[in-house]
Amino acid sequence: MRNKIDLRKLPPLNALRGFEAATRRQSVREAAEELCLTHPAVSYQIQVLEQNLGVELFSRTGRSLTPTAEGKLLYSYVREALGLLIDGAESVRRTRAGSPLRVQTYITASIRWLAHKLPDFVAAHPDINLLLTTIAYDWAFDESIADVGLVYCDKQPAPEYHWVPLFDYRLHAVCSPALAAKLGANPTPAALLELPLVAIYSEAHHWDLWCESAQIEYTAKPAIVVDTLAVALEIALAGRGVALVNGPFDTEELASGELVEPVDHECSCPGSWGVICRRESLENPRVSAFMNWLVQAATPPQRGTTS
Repeated sequence: MRNKIDLRKLPPLNALRGFEAATRRQSVREAAEELCLTHPAVSYQIQVLEQNLGVELFSRTGRSLTPTAEGKLLYSYVREALGLLIDGAESVRRTRAGSPLRVQTYITASIRWLAHKLPDFVAAHPDINLLLTTIAYDWAFDESIADVGLVYCDKQPAPEYHWVPLFDYRLHAVCSPALAAKLGANPTPAALLELPLVAIYSEAHHWDLWCESAQIEYTAKPAIVVDTLAVALEIALAGRGVALVNGPFDTEELASGELVEPVDHECSCPGSWGVICRRESLENPRVSAFMNWLVQAATPPQRGTTS
């Protein structure tokens, strides 16, 4: 039989839990507390596993517990196997009826773009509940909290992920019309440095990149440093500073005239905004439906059509 598994070669599966916890904690007592077992019960699990494999997995000196070479080798396999089982179980749990589709993005992307569009998805898919999670500091897609992510990647993700780029990562400056008027007609990029600049502390280098691409020297410090682009845009809308935008988060304000681009210059950066999930998650109809919808939502309408 193809792909047959010889279950007789499996070690005692229940004992692997005690072994993994004891190795990670380097303590039988702490492993027992974690697993809600007694100290003798975990010790017995380790003993059974050692007898089954015919090797010692730990060297014991007093209360000190140190994995042997064989123990370290086994731990790498056990850790990976248990992790895969947990991932598989979580994937199955997420398919159960009533569980929400978990979507991850950043604060600005949520407030200024995705949140305005999600009601359209819910209207088109009333059987799918959504849970939107926003993060402030970690840029990476976190599959432990989300099934799908609207994130920025500076390079192609690992092969186990399905990734669809949506928006190029281009920096352009915006401010209020009143603030832009202070620059006069046809200002150069260098003239922009005369206005108060707003930076995001995790992206403070963006002004350096923008000025370098414009071939101008940038030695001044930003007047204000904030934690999210959403805050920077509020300052720009209030007419109190110039913000650098790196995504489709000012489209409506530029169209309405609330914000303007005071100079004709933008800077392209590596990577792009996009939608991401694990490849096997595409087999989940809810995930594939959301991925396809998000790609369509990010596609600009053709001329002569309405969004």
